[in-house]
Amino acid sequence: MSTHELYTEDPGEAVWQIPASGSARFSWEYDDGRERLLALYQKGKDKQWDGAKRIDWDIEVDPYDPLGTPDEALPLYGTRHWSKLTEKDRGELRRHYTAWNFSQFLHGEQGAMVCAARIVESVPDLDAKFYSATQTMDEARHAEIFGRFLHEKVGMLYPVNDSLQGLLGDTLRDSRWDMPYLGMQVLIEGLALASFGLIRDTTAKPLPKQLLAYVMQDEARHVAFGRMALRDYYRQLTDAELREREEFVIEGCYLMRDRLLGVEVLENFGIAPKEAELLSEQSEFLHLFRKLLFSRIVPCVKDIGLWGERLQRAYVDLGVFHMGDSNLDLLMSQDEEIADALDRERFAAEEAARVAEVEAAICEGGGRGPAER
Repeated sequence: MSTHELYTEDPGEAVWQIPASGSARFSWEYDDGRERLLALYQKGKDKQWDGAKRIDWDIEVDPYDPLGTPDEALPLYGTRHWSKLTEKDRGELRRHYTAWNFSQFLHGEQGAMVCAARIVESVPDLDAKFYSATQTMDEARHAEIFGRFLHEKVGMLYPVNDSLQGLLGDTLRDSRWDMPYLGMQVLIEGLALASFGLIRDTTAKPLPKQLLAYVMQDEARHVAFGRMALRDYYRQLTDAELREREEFVIEGCYLMRDRLLGVEVLENFGIAPKEAELLSEQSEFLHLFRKLLFSRIVPCVKDIGLWGERLQRAYVDLGVFHMGDSNLDLLMSQDEEIADALDRERFAAEEAARVAEVEAAICEGGGRGPAER
């Protein structure tokens, strides 16, 4: 089925075009590179995986409760609208929220793929080109699996959120080669990681947990890459150049906090835009999400050297200044370990099931199982 047929509303033109700007850069130095970045490139090659094989797509998903979302996490819960909803309506509401969330993940991952490809083209250093090439493949895989989840398991998509589209456009229109790093690797990927982590750690549903755990394992490398490349480059910039990038970060952070609310879902349930925004703002789930929203962004911004007075004041105003001291390396290592542990549990259970199946078949045939020999 065409994706256009699954959208809740017409997303507009099938292809969104952003005029390219900036230079494509070639490097003729093939025998040099930063040791840590080349090691990350090797890890990126070693950690490639196939979304069609690593993920168990045979797992059944209830499209009306894909994530096991409790009533209390829905913005309409406890409002005058909630009692008017039938059980079927509430299931439809869960479906719409999952479709909205995972649609923004999907659109963001396509944006990450385009940005990674742009970095390959524009970054001057060959070691960074090498790693960006592996990231482009990672992001393609992420877009593939989020798209498959929405098509096959949820059966519904939402168009890209206006604010996310605006941030993607600003990131890609800028001719400076470091801006795809800053806009995508730091801001959009940082936001995505917070969203992925919240759902990964709260859902009991095995398929979305797999998707998010495996994607986050890749993203841990991507954030490390952005930190290495930008930290080295920003040491060379003037105060004025750093201020320009800090302004971009400040604007992007306020935009993401204030506009990525999912009000489109409530509007599709007949609630006026202003009330939909108010109900979303009052949601306890949104308050929790906002607490976590900047957990990956703030320490990364500080680490790469964007920590001017105006930026610090903005983070105080947002209530996230304290997150600048978070241990980003620890968070990323935990993301990798969670994915590895999930693999170990899954494949150990599958192996035990296979052994039990073989023993049962032997017993049925009149033979003795391995445990009896």
